[in-house]
Amino acid sequence: MTTSSNRDHFFQTSAALDEQQRKDAKSQNTNGNPIRLQSKILAVRADPSRPGSIYVAQSSGIVRRIVLETGETTAIFKGPAAPLTSLCLSPDGKLLFAGCWDKTVWSWNVASAEPRQRYEGHSDFVKSVVSARLQGQDLLITGGADAQVLVFNLSTGQRTETFKGHARGIQDLNVDPEVEDAQAIVFSAGSDREIRQFKIFGGGDDGEPLLPHDTSVYKLFFDQDGDLWTASADKTAKCLVRADGWKPNLSLEHPDFVRDVLVYEAGGWVVTACRDEEVRVWNRSTGELHHTFSGHFEEVTGLVLVGSTVVSVAIDGTVRQWSLRPSDLQKAVELAQKSPAEEPEPKAETMLTEEEERELAELMGDDKTID
Repeated sequence: MTTSSNRDHFFQTSAALDEQQRKDAKSQNTNGNPIRLQSKILAVRADPSRPGSIYVAQSSGIVRRIVLETGETTAIFKGPAAPLTSLCLSPDGKLLFAGCWDKTVWSWNVASAEPRQRYEGHSDFVKSVVSARLQGQDLLITGGADAQVLVFNLSTGQRTETFKGHARGIQDLNVDPEVEDAQAIVFSAGSDREIRQFKIFGGGDDGEPLLPHDTSVYKLFFDQDGDLWTASADKTAKCLVRADGWKPNLSLEHPDFVRDVLVYEAGGWVVTACRDEEVRVWNRSTGELHHTFSGHFEEVTGLVLVGSTVVSVAIDGTVRQWSLRPSDLQKAVELAQKSPAEEPEPKAETMLTEEEERELAELMGDDKTID
């Protein structure tokens, strides 16, 4: 049994102490050129107007704009006193939005970082935000832990639609890129394992839900073919084929919850983020695992593509970068073959859902912020 005289270790099990020691040791690695922040990172978005920059949402209630090459923070967006879960930009790129645990969506002027309008209407945490210009209108679409999808007019702040149908909280939203404005559809992923489609302009729920997964669906990603990729707590990422009525034709098996998924079209790769701290690269055609990027020492919460680089963020408070250029990826594969990483031990099963675990961890955490 592990023993310690450190007061911080009192009332902790040996397994918990061993796990903390493992994370402390792993935290020293420099894989992926880590940019280290002072609190958990819950979401990431690329900055389309500043190539090489990203926005990250933190549990400390701030959004940072970071230059990947230098790690420099070039803007801090403040105001919320609760964790921020999700990010998006307005269609013209002038406004930044963040979903918050305080049940509202915050917005800022991108150029000045000054707070702007807040969007209210949810009765629980806002978990996902997306913005789109449809029928000449700039809209903000939000999903909450209250199982509602709300649509707001950006300029007036007025709520124009409320969609219900999910039995549990919304985890992610994405607007169908291949449907005409007049018939615009938002796809919603829920903790009830359902993927639903809502017609944005007065149509309501569009048919029966899609049920490709056994439990919570965390992420929705449309590829250039218009097919839908999904990430789930059932430990799989799947491709749902539009031309086949959204039936899955590929399933990528993981050892733990899959938190995010994206497709790198130029290389033919699918990239996934997992609760087991790993970022995996899969062959899109065959579904075979090509490489695993190891570096994070806590759950990976988000991915974004910046050119040919995958940027990953995690509960460990680090931003890491993984090149998908053919020569760089081959070097990474060869290096891993010379010194293969140990397989992580599976996490113990729990009676809580993943989002309940996350929320409990946040409430019990002791984030230290210097901002």
